[in-house]
Amino acid sequence: MRITYIGHATLLIELGGRTFLTDPNFDPKLGRLLPRVSPPGIALGDLPALDGVFITHAHADHLSFDSLDGLTPGIPLYAPPIIARWLTRRGYLNVVAMTPGDMRDVAGVVVRTAAATHKGHRYGIDRWRGAANMYLFETKSESCFFAGDTALTPDSSAMVDNHLVTTRRQLDVALLPIGHAPLWKASSFRKGHLTSADALTLFDRMGARFLIPYHWGTFDHVTSKAHDAIKQLRDQLPRHARSSDVRILEPGMLFDLPRKPG
Repeated sequence: MRITYIGHATLLIELGGRTFLTDPNFDPKLGRLLPRVSPPGIALGDLPALDGVFITHAHADHLSFDSLDGLTPGIPLYAPPIIARWLTRRGYLNVVAMTPGDMRDVAGVVVRTAAATHKGHRYGIDRWRGAANMYLFETKSESCFFAGDTALTPDSSAMVDNHLVTTRRQLDVALLPIGHAPLWKASSFRKGHLTSADALTLFDRMGARFLIPYHWGTFDHVTSKAHDAIKQLRDQLPRHARSSDVRILEPGMLFDLPRKPG
């Protein structure tokens, strides 16, 4: 398995001989005010052939129509049902709805879906469009969990527990977002997002071999800068028992999954 961090929540996942892209966003800005502070780790036009694109929710930082328009037409787009219907109405081809609990064989890779704890609607008035997915990618020998955006809840690891732990398999890679909020916003922020400490807790709970954090180093936000969350994570790692298994990738860097010892 190879993971390449392109930026924000856009990652290239290669496993089982297939290549998938998550939440593609190659935009120079979020809206008009929030600039991109680092270029995409892979330019949109330099992407390899893709077997599927997985969209978690409708927020503009996770669903960029300009970026979708730059992809090869006809690549399967997987999304929550309400988002899939929206994409279809906008003229995108080969859109596949995935409801929490669904399982699909995508070019020989099993992909499972669970609901994220996140209000994913794009605008203030479109709350019906708030569904958010998490995805678990599996082959017989490798597995990768992608959280999109979510909060830390008792159910955050349920999909991994139910489909890997119960069969005595270990999750190989946990792809988890990290965010930073000022003290006055921390409580409300954690209702739909992971802080760096939350991501470490979820990593421990899942028992994954490796954690790769994302959602940092790409865009400035209204209440935080692009590198605030990763600075906080780096400060916390010396006190974490499995700090050596947390792999921080700068945009453009890749991670090749090492073989299990023995």
